[in-house]
Amino acid sequence: MAEYYDPQTYPKRWNFLEPGTIIDQYKIEQELAHGGFSSVYLAMHISTQERVAIKEYLPRKLAHRTWGDVIIPNSEKTKSLYLKGRARFFKEARVLSKLKHPNIVDVINFFHANGTVYMVMTYNPGITLDKAIKNKKTKITEKQLINVFELLLTGIRKMHGKNVLHLDIKPGNILIRAHDNPLLLDFGAIQKYTSSPKKYRSAVITHGFSPIEQYSKYSQLGPWTDIYSVGASMYFCLSGERPIRASKREANEMLIPAVKAFKRKYPPYLLQAIDWAMQVNPEKRPQSITEFQRALS
Repeated sequence: MAEYYDPQTYPKRWNFLEPGTIIDQYKIEQELAHGGFSSVYLAMHISTQERVAIKEYLPRKLAHRTWGDVIIPNSEKTKSLYLKGRARFFKEARVLSKLKHPNIVDVINFFHANGTVYMVMTYNPGITLDKAIKNKKTKITEKQLINVFELLLTGIRKMHGKNVLHLDIKPGNILIRAHDNPLLLDFGAIQKYTSSPKKYRSAVITHGFSPIEQYSKYSQLGPWTDIYSVGASMYFCLSGERPIRASKREANEMLIPAVKAFKRKYPPYLLQAIDWAMQVNPEKRPQSITEFQRALS
């Protein structure tokens, strides 16, 4: 008989792996970050002593950790959702392990253990773009913005070349390393697409950064979908605030265009490119990363 529980009474310390825990060939050192669906740990390969980051699939509304660190669903009701999410997580790891680019998180191993899935990534110290902007006392410069997003766009172009969409690009998923070198993280919403895109349902929506087509039950997604999210992330860098969500903009446009909001602080070409990327209508945006890069150069 399965062991189920009440999440309200479960020990909070069991939410995370304890330092010193051995998983496969790795020893956990400390927790780095956690969200609603997963936790990320700093770990060390036992044989090579190489430091890595390990991402553990654990959606806390669907499952919990038991004695021996085994993950099981909270109830029969959550079991199917947990298993579907676990399969999606494994798919994400498999895709990323083949997608090698210096500005895309590098997955070097993935495996099943403890009733869940673990993704092993190269460890990259840094700070996410949202925190970097919030912590910054001075405004980001034109040069910094272009440097970060030009590098990021080369990674996204490589990804699109493999017919993969990210679908959750936002400042919180962009890690800024030394010398303003960005790294795109968290591919949990990835989907394949073709040159004749079918209609998909997006698994993830982040208000302010997701375009209007991700709000529809079925909609045509493509490179233009990620381009909106890039433009919204750039707008965030200039304003320091999350842009108005696309669903509100469609009903009543309330977002002040970048060319108007920041006209005395940044050059027209840059602001025009951001506004182009953030068009509510997908057909009015750049249709490829190459097209958007030209606007930024």
